[in-house]
Amino acid sequence: MLTTTPNSIVAMADPTDPSDEDLARAKRIAEPIGRFMRRWRALIARRPWLNLIYKTLITIIGVVVVVVGLILVPLPGPGWLIVFIGLTVLGSEYHWARRFLGWLRGQLARFWAWWRLRREVKAQQRAERAKGEPGE
Repeated sequence: MLTTTPNSIVAMADPTDPSDEDLARAKRIAEPIGRFMRRWRALIARRPWLNLIYKTLITIIGVVVVVVGLILVPLPGPGWLIVFIGLTVLGSEYHWARRFLGWLRGQLARFWAWWRLRREVKAQQRAERAKGEPGE
C-alpha cells in the first residue's frame, strides 16, 4: 500500500521486477516449448528453401496480427493484447521486434504503476474532502 503526504509520494516496488518464484515457474513452463522450438528451427535451418518460406510466413502472420490489433485498439475488446501477440510472433524471427516488445512491456508496467498510484491519491483526496464536509 502506498502512503502519501501533500508534498511527497513514497516509492513503491518496481512492477517490472518479477519475484524469483515467478521466474522459476516461467522457466519450468517454457522449457518444453523451448526444446520443441530448438528442434523445429534446426529442422528448418537444414533446408534453406524451407527457412525462407518459414520466415516469410511468420512475417506475414505477425504483420497481419499487429495490423488487426491496431485496428481493434479504439474498439472495446483486446486490441492491445492482439498487438502484443503479433509482436511476439514477429519476435520469434526478428531481434528488433523482441527489443520493441520488451520496451513496450516496460512502458505498460510503468503506466499501470502510475495509474494505480493516481487512483489511490484521488481516493485519498476524496476521503479527505468527505471528512472535511460538515453534516455528512
